[in-house]
Amino acid sequence: MRAQTIDIPTCTGSVLDHGAHVMEWQPRDERPVVFTSDAAVYAQDTAIRGGVPVCFPWFGPGREPGSPYGHGFARTTTWHQVGNDVTDDAQTVTYRLSQDDATDDYWPHAYWALLTARFSTNLTVSLAVTNLDSVAFSYEAALHTYLCVDDIRRVRIEGLDGASYVDKTADMQVREQSGDLTFWQETDSVYASPGPVRVLDPVAGREITVSTEGASHIVVWNPWEEKAAGLPDLGPGEWERFVCVEAGRVFDGAVVLDPGESHTLSTTIAVARP
Repeated sequence: MRAQTIDIPTCTGSVLDHGAHVMEWQPRDERPVVFTSDAAVYAQDTAIRGGVPVCFPWFGPGREPGSPYGHGFARTTTWHQVGNDVTDDAQTVTYRLSQDDATDDYWPHAYWALLTARFSTNLTVSLAVTNLDSVAFSYEAALHTYLCVDDIRRVRIEGLDGASYVDKTADMQVREQSGDLTFWQETDSVYASPGPVRVLDPVAGREITVSTEGASHIVVWNPWEEKAAGLPDLGPGEWERFVCVEAGRVFDGAVVLDPGESHTLSTTIAVARP
């Protein structure tokens, strides 16, 4: 695995070619914003616990019996770095994936996927997919961002009040959010809203805003203590220190592309201290 490091006046960070995986982002004079587990496994054909995994071309378990590709094959495949542009206040890196690099019997289409990460005072990660096939295809995608928090029990998320959501911890029941989202148990919810949302972290004394473009859903996840204990790539107590807030095109929001068409999904992370 090769890493592209970011060390510019506005921030530091890093991206791996494995999965085009943003691993770190930390604005100057700020604590880390993107969480990666100390117990993460760095191996071929293995997803990394933390950062910004790219879920593509589907969201959820492998679509064929025995398929190893939970959340798709993109996050466990080596992407090709095709761009690295540096300015006074930003660094933008771009990676490409195609059918020659990764495919699956369930999804045997010709495509290009470009992952662009712009590091600056904000972090923007974008996934652009182009249909190079002779027929239309559909796909799901999510930018599975792990955000650092000091204590998940004290965190609140604003911006989802009134949104319907699929509760994956309760047999996919559809519910409606009432007020701010708070955490007291495992949370795995797919909200029919593109955001934006604000993650309020009173212990750290900061707010993280997650904005999206091209999204249909926001996914929020934290495994809580019992499930976290069964995840070998998550260290003791680490479940308390992150929340996933993901921009997605999933479920009924799956993208449909005719030949030659493209779609871009992006998420922007910004930090403020009230």
